[in-house]
Amino acid sequence: MDDTREHVLSGTRNPITAHEWPHEHPRFVALVAHGYGEHIGRYAELAAVLQTNGAAVFGPDHQGHGTSAGERVLIGDFEDVVTDLHAVADLARATYPGVPLVLIGHSMGGLIASRFAQRYGDELAALVLSGPVIGAWELPGRLLALDEIPDIPISPAALSRDPGVGAAYAADPLVWHGPMKRPTLEAFAQTLKIVGELGNVGGLPLLWLHGGDDRLVPLTGSRGGVERLSGGELTERVYPGARHEVFNETNRAEVFADLIRFLDGVLSSATQNGTTRSA
Repeated sequence: MDDTREHVLSGTRNPITAHEWPHEHPRFVALVAHGYGEHIGRYAELAAVLQTNGAAVFGPDHQGHGTSAGERVLIGDFEDVVTDLHAVADLARATYPGVPLVLIGHSMGGLIASRFAQRYGDELAALVLSGPVIGAWELPGRLLALDEIPDIPISPAALSRDPGVGAAYAADPLVWHGPMKRPTLEAFAQTLKIVGELGNVGGLPLLWLHGGDDRLVPLTGSRGGVERLSGGELTERVYPGARHEVFNETNRAEVFADLIRFLDGVLSSATQNGTTRSA
């Protein structure tokens, strides 16, 4: 998008790049956490939808991802990534003071967003998890049991029923197409355990979006984690036949409508009750 702004923050380990899709008079700020091996630029369509519905949007390239510094896809501790994301939230707060902040996390970003909500939930008006790596995700354990991590990249066909999504992903130079790295897998396993053990996020409204045919992060594995994380304010949307990236699926108009309906309801209710948490 032509009006995207770029910010460089110091980061916990290396400088990180954060993107801003501005809004002159936002009614809320949306903070987006992207998934493993990709970058925030792949969320331009989501950002445009949110902008159209009154949001300013921020999102970083996580350490070792996209245009941020660091060895590619190497994450030694997700607590650092959560701290980096909080620095972007601080930037959003300074740029647009006094408006509600919602957090949207996809896949690995769902794990990061879940941990963010456990650490900083009092700063959020709502939490949205899309195909989140949470609960019983078996991949790290299976790969860590091997002497050598196999060089098997994510299949573009697993992302969406729209073949154009997979083709763009495969051709994207900012996407990592190599093998997963052992320290990152160990960090995944550790953070899955932490998020599972540290309990729910109280009354924070939570929207869970998931593809019914998600083979990268299976629905059944995420369900237990999401239900443990929720403090009772859970809204669930499962899309039959959809694959991993519901924001890039063939029915994404339906997904976007569900997202906006949820956020409208949360913001309207919070305003009426005088409980809106601001950025």
